[in-house]
Amino acid sequence: MPEAGDSRQDLKRWKKKKQQVHRTVSQICPPPRRPLTVADIRPGMENERLGVVRDSMFQNPLIVKAELGKPRERSCSLPGIDFNYGLYIRGLDGGVPEALGHWDVFKQQPTCPHELTRNYIAMNRGAVKAGLVTARENILYRQLNDIRISDKDDRRTKKDAPSLPPDMTYGIQARPSTPFFDLLQHQYQQLWVQEQKATQKAIKLEKKQKVILGKLYETRSNHLRKYKPPVKLDALWHMPHFQKVGRHLDTFPTEADRQRALKAQREEYAVRQGTLRLGNYTHP
Repeated sequence: MPEAGDSRQDLKRWKKKKQQVHRTVSQICPPPRRPLTVADIRPGMENERLGVVRDSMFQNPLIVKAELGKPRERSCSLPGIDFNYGLYIRGLDGGVPEALGHWDVFKQQPTCPHELTRNYIAMNRGAVKAGLVTARENILYRQLNDIRISDKDDRRTKKDAPSLPPDMTYGIQARPSTPFFDLLQHQYQQLWVQEQKATQKAIKLEKKQKVILGKLYETRSNHLRKYKPPVKLDALWHMPHFQKVGRHLDTFPTEADRQRALKAQREEYAVRQGTLRLGNYTHP
């Protein structure tokens, strides 16, 4: 008996759950929330206010507060249920029956006539053929022979098609396929080695064909070319009352080292550059 009672209770619970699962469309997709009004405000709500309260105060997004556990109310009022959103186009063509019953043909509207431009090339050509060359004669000729350019004259825009060969293929030429077999067999390396060997053989043959000249002797022009003329050094000018004053700084260890450096400087004096002949990067 207790087992039968438990099964009945489980059946009742299952029926209650089944009834709770079925929800209406309005529950699944509720309508948009409308703005709050004074009648919707109850004690304890976030938007409860003291003093004078108006409906316009709940339509300001800077003042309206979100209720706890609920989405924020929109401050803009929505139209009624029977309002259709979007642009309504009124049918003036009769709808589907009229479209199936007959065919409307679009009538071209008459265009306003415009003045055609003058054909000055034809008028000047005719004036020259008639022997009229002065400005006055050209004006009178244009008044008598007013030639205009027709709109239907498409000789300037119409061009002959370019002559192309019969086996002409349009488009971009396809790139040749990559020679994978030559790459795998190192064919390009072998060709390069053969070219290098042929170049070396040609250089050796050219060297053999050259005439070996005899020994070159030193001539007078060679000696003059290598000769460095001695440079006469003039003593530096010193003020009379400083001639007997000795030097205060001596960077050479001994006097012999100093004379050796001065001698080397005199030998290279002719080939050095600069104001004091001390080199390119020295300053006086």
